[in-house]
Amino acid sequence: MTALAGENIAFIGLGLMGRPMALNLEKAGAILTVNTRNPETLNAFDDLGVATAPTPADAAANADIVIICVANTEALENVLLGEDGVIDGMEEGTIVVDMGTTAIDATRRFADAVEEAGGHWIDAPVSGGTHGAENGTLTIMVGAEEEDFQRVQRVFGVLGSRVTHVGEIGSGQIAKAANQMIVGITIGAIAEAFSMADEAGVDLGKLRSALTGGFADSAILQKHGERMIERNFEPGGKVVTQRKDLYQALEFSEGELGLELPFSRLALELYEELIEMGGGDLDHSALIKIYEEE
Repeated sequence: MTALAGENIAFIGLGLMGRPMALNLEKAGAILTVNTRNPETLNAFDDLGVATAPTPADAAANADIVIICVANTEALENVLLGEDGVIDGMEEGTIVVDMGTTAIDATRRFADAVEEAGGHWIDAPVSGGTHGAENGTLTIMVGAEEEDFQRVQRVFGVLGSRVTHVGEIGSGQIAKAANQMIVGITIGAIAEAFSMADEAGVDLGKLRSALTGGFADSAILQKHGERMIERNFEPGGKVVTQRKDLYQALEFSEGELGLELPFSRLALELYEELIEMGGGDLDHSALIKIYEEE
């Protein structure tokens, strides 16, 4: 598979999502250089014959495209603008792609900084969890200038099965905020429905089967509902990440738009309660544990 033969890419951030995404780029023939904070992960890539760099600046130095996939806005700012950050190493014309979920006001600020340094910015957050990252079937929501989107489209084609150019810079992050609102609230709805049915003595597997195909059906019901039934809370998306994403959505909606979001606010409070219970590193489907504690 050589879909990306000759494409010089730096990938920064090799966590639950970033590691399989980077491996897919390497398998597709990209000339890949990686960087991450974890030295063991970096050594593992080195053992695979993938070029590694000690700093984000070193990773970006010879790359045409720099992809960053880190945990939160603060981590992105450090990787991009901190000491030995991407901006210190990138060349004129480099395209910097943020594939994490980042605060929208910060996205605009980071885009300005990259453009002032002679580069181009794309925000391209993803949905689909670790399963989608491993299988190259992520949903990718892109905010970018049209020319930059076209330049990176074949890279996105290796990482995802649904790629949408939503609009201008920042639009990708707004789409991801909407995605996380729907995911977070829907997980809560399924957790409540399952808890009610379980308390009434209904078999949850049969309930899930009965709901599948009707108006209540969704990928959340199918995948996260199964997790709730099987008690499989190995993280595909962590509770702390879901909480962070809802907070960012509320911050943007209430702060910039003056728009109240009561369902999202309640969902945020429930995820915070689960974190206080010690469940922050579990999959977000573990929200059902809130109802078991009552």
